[in-house]
Amino acid sequence: MHRFVAPALAVLLIGACDDAQEPAPPAPQPSIVTSVAEEDPPGAQACAALAQAIEDSSLMTEGVVDAVVRASATADAPVADAAERLRTAYGKAVSSAGTESEPDAVAAVSAAASDMSSVCSDSGLRTVG
Repeated sequence: MHRFVAPALAVLLIGACDDAQEPAPPAPQPSIVTSVAEEDPPGAQACAALAQAIEDSSLMTEGVVDAVVRASATADAPVADAAERLRTAYGKAVSSAGTESEPDAVAAVSAAASDMSSVCSDSGLRTVG
């Protein structure tokens, strides 16, 4: 038995010290994942973008309302209409910057966002982060 153990141990040690590189594992294959947009119901992206803007208090930041409106391009009529009302209110707020009517115009943006959030909720779409 000892005669067998010594040669076996020698073979294992020599094999462990071999300089030959092991073959690299195969490269991972990309998984087939469908786009989130394909899985979400129409308007979900717009409602999610609105929810994020509300959470971040960034409705009056340039480009945020436009992003919400762009995301509503495939939305059903109630969400798309609410997004258009938000765009209109935002446009009025921007044009009233520096005037006496600016605070009311900014409040109208908040009201339009709140209305759109309600529409999203009524449509069963995500409106919270």
